[in-house]
Amino acid sequence: MNDNANSLDGMRVAVLLTDGFEEVEMVKPREALQRAGARIELVSPAQGKVQGWNHDEKGHTFPVDVPLDRADPQEYDGLMLPGGVRNPDQMRLIPKAVQFVRHFFEDAKPVAAICHAPWMLVEAGVVRGRHLTSWPSLQTDLRNAGADWEDDVVVRDDGLVTSRKPDDIPAFNEAMIHLFAMKRSRVQAGAR
Repeated sequence: MNDNANSLDGMRVAVLLTDGFEEVEMVKPREALQRAGARIELVSPAQGKVQGWNHDEKGHTFPVDVPLDRADPQEYDGLMLPGGVRNPDQMRLIPKAVQFVRHFFEDAKPVAAICHAPWMLVEAGVVRGRHLTSWPSLQTDLRNAGADWEDDVVVRDDGLVTSRKPDDIPAFNEAMIHLFAMKRSRVQAGAR
């Protein structure tokens, strides 16, 4: 059920994550992207399956579509980063994961990040001068990295959409779909 203005038909979106991601922050945005027509691939350094969490308890496992060591960011049109404390805390120690994220900013591709995921943006060195939000405990890290942090449901900033927590997912999904569709329209217009 996607109207033309928010159609993501033909878009390929990477969801970068590892064990410890907040399950609802991957599942609900992935479903929204798929309903809009995007092809979603879970990219991870985890082997075979990745373990989701529901706050402090283990959730479901999900098959990894593309191992991080074989993932080429140039093959994707957008990036979605779910949170969960363990997920970005582990990922920011993996140089290939950090470079994967940085690539989307270097190529002006749309990125959506929720909850603790902006830690990856700090590590990738892409937050200076940007306006964004996150889980409240990250605000000092983000400000120290040069970001303008705001406590709001959704913050949009030139190709980047961020949200704070699972309660924000409906607004996050709407803003993410709109951003990805806008970027897609611009790319298609430039190709003509």
